[in-house]
Formats: sequence, structure tokens, C-alpha cells
Amino acid sequence: MASLVLQSPYLLSHRSSTCPPSSSSSSSSSSASSSPSSPLNCYHPRKIHRTHSLRALKHRGQNTRLPKRSLIRRSAVSEVSVVDPPPSPASGFEESKPELVASLKLKLLSIVSGLNRGLAASEDDLQKADAAAKELEAVGGPVDFSVDLDKLQGRWKLIYSSAFSSRTLGGSRPGPPTGRLLPITLGQVFQRIDILSNDFDNIVELELGTPWPFPPIEVTATLAHKFELTASSKVKIIFEKTSVKTGGNLSQLPPLEIPRIPDALRPPSNTGSGEFEVTYVDSDTRITRGDRGELRVFVIS
Repeated sequence: MASLVLQSPYLLSHRSSTCPPSSSSSSSSSSASSSPSSPLNCYHPRKIHRTHSLRALKHRGQNTRLPKRSLIRRSAVSEVSVVDPPPSPASGFEESKPELVASLKLKLLSIVSGLNRGLAASEDDLQKADAAAKELEAVGGPVDFSVDLDKLQGRWKLIYSSAFSSRTLGGSRPGPPTGRLLPITLGQVFQRIDILSNDFDNIVELELGTPWPFPPIEVTATLAHKFELTASSKVKIIFEKTSVKTGGNLSQLPPLEIPRIPDALRPPSNTGSGEFEVTYVDSDTRITRGDRGELRVFVIS
């Protein structure tokens, strides 16, 4: 009703002629209310009353704009159903990614754990290991050593190589065969990588059989390389030398260094260098695929 009165000039002028003077007004205001030039003076008590109400609200420490905000909030809720937006697929994936990665890593390690580094792998085992590795590679995403080269640092233990299914210690490259022809038992295999010096050493523990009653000879062969990045996730290694160190009862013998064969004397199949791609890496697991298609799985040692 008040808004209607304020919007109609006729009502304002009409009400001003019939509005009785306020008893609380001063003599000057009474004379002004009877003057036709000030038709809004009869509404001064309402304005004063509202001012008192606002002052009372301020005196009680209330914000005068709160009622308006609350009305707007109630109006919006009453007209529109407001619900929290559902999480985006990307955020949901990020939240579940650590659990998914852990599950896929466990699956891969379970498949290769009983294969003796790949020496006992059948064709079916090779396919299962490759499929499990591809699942982990897909979830992990691309590897970029231009920003995460530190992830390559450390001493890594080889737990699986698809090349060992060829039953040779060289894998897909020339090497001594395993089995009954030669009494060689493959022990642990490590990769020691130093990103500061670019050293890349393949360390192989072997056990050489001897005639009875002599105990087998423990040997550790270290194939020293230098490495360089050829792409964001590709590593090239260049062979330098091999050192052989005996262990056990012969551990006091000095290591034997075998120099690198000159390139002119090397067979075409053994160039002294190799290249592989790191397809997955985190703080404790690394997957690589070699230039001859071999799949290798490492864990931090």
C-alpha cells in the first residue's frame, strides 16, 4: 500500500490535504504541513519511525541488509532447486587413480613373481605380463624425463625380462645359454643409474658351477655404460667396459676389468650400445621396452 501511495502523485497531494498534523511536530513543522507547497510532510512520522527502527537494529548489532539478503536467498531456493554440482569425471579419476595404480601394480607383480626373472616364462606368461604392463602404462600416462629425470635415479632390481624367455643371459642379444650345458645360475640383476654423472651400470650376479667337492664360485659382473636422453622418455646407453668381481671365499681377489672391444672387431649384432623407452615410472616401479621389443620390470632396491 505504501508503494502505491508513493507511486501516485494524485494520492500524495490528496492525502496531504487531509492528513492531520502530528502532535509531536514543532510549531514550524505544523505551519509547514498546512502549506500546499510541502505535500510530503505528513509522511515524516513514517520516515522517522523507520529511522528509529534502523537505529534500533544497528544498536542491536544487526546488519540492515541482512533481511534483504535472506529474502533473496529464500526466494531463490523457493523458485529454483539448488543442488551441489556432481564431481567432474576428471576429478573423480584423479581421486581414484592412486588406488587404481596400486591395484594394477599388484596385478603385474603377481603375474611375473613366479617366472624367475622371465627364465621360466611360457608364451602364455609373456602375453599376460605384456597385457598387465600395458594396463599400468595406460593409467600412468606418458613419461617425461625433461621435468622428472630424478625418477630415473637409484638402484633398480630387475624382477622380469621377457627376453630371458629365450633361455640366454643376453636376452634378445648374444649371451651364454642357461641350463645344463653350462653350469651358470643367474642371480640378482640390478641397474644402477646416476643422473649426475650419467653412469648407467648393469650389475649381474652369477654362480658358476665347479667340480665336486669345490663350492660354486660367486661372481658379480658390472657392465658400465654412459646414458643420454634421446627423447622425453627414451634412453640411449653406450657401453664402456666390464668388470668382474668374485665373492664368497674368493672375495679378496681384485676385480678383473675387461676392456671394450674395438668397434671394428664387434659383430653387427653387438654394437656396444642400446636404446629403450621408459613407459612407466614412479617412486618404486619402472617399466621399460627395449629397441628389440623386450619388456622389463624393475622395482627400487
